[in-house]
Amino acid sequence: MQEIIKAIEESAIKIKHLIQTGDTEKSQSENSTGDTQLKLDIQSDEIIEAIFSKIPTIKAIVSEEQDNIKNINKDGEFLIAYDPLDGSSLVDVNLSVGSIFGIYKNEFNAQNIVASVYIVFGPRVEMVVTTDDVKMYRLLDSEFKFIQNIKLNEKGKLNAPGSTQNCWAPFHKQLIDDIFNDGYRLRYSGGMVPDLHQILLKGGGLFSYPGTSDKPKGKLRQLFEVFPFALTFEKAGGMAIDGYQRVLDITTTHIHDTTPCFFGSNSEINRVLEVYSKNV
Repeated sequence: MQEIIKAIEESAIKIKHLIQTGDTEKSQSENSTGDTQLKLDIQSDEIIEAIFSKIPTIKAIVSEEQDNIKNINKDGEFLIAYDPLDGSSLVDVNLSVGSIFGIYKNEFNAQNIVASVYIVFGPRVEMVVTTDDVKMYRLLDSEFKFIQNIKLNEKGKLNAPGSTQNCWAPFHKQLIDDIFNDGYRLRYSGGMVPDLHQILLKGGGLFSYPGTSDKPKGKLRQLFEVFPFALTFEKAGGMAIDGYQRVLDITTTHIHDTTPCFFGSNSEINRVLEVYSKNV
């Protein structure tokens, strides 16, 4: 595992340089879920794949930017699903973006996730590693240094509501309105990594990306985005659900499956469960 984390650190330093100097224009291709790829997406993917291909403990990898699983070492122990540059469309307006890694054993599914890592590329580059607990590191003088453990409070103050609002179910809209009416503050950049990072560091709140009339199964991808952050929130003392059940109990049928998702501290997630249980 330490070898993998070191490989992620190496990729983060290279992607940091790429973000600072690279081309933010769109490419001529789409990924498997129909999103137009930026050149930065493709280049970040290439950086990570090249580094992971040298690690003997990695059995296989799958990227959000690619259609299929790639086998690396048949005797390897770990499987890695990753989003090389989440929120890349925010780079051209100089907002924070990130990379997300889910580390699995045996199969790519929620029950087999054993660790996760995400990187935030903002004014500072920070890495959060989740194993038995949640630890944050910061890039200082070309090396990641431990900064703190992350633990959520029982209740937070932030609300980050995602997806297209005119496609929300009425009960979901009422839930979000009620949360704001209770004094929660809006914090939503359009980037999953910085928004969830903010909730984690500020002690709690709610990030939601529900199923909608145009995307009933949500937009965020299970293996690359949802499961890694679900593990982080649970190990930090919070919860992650799809509205009705624990995210890490969801079945994956395809590597690019999506799911509605809610991440937060316990008070906010229990509030979501109460509302959604009445609207099955």
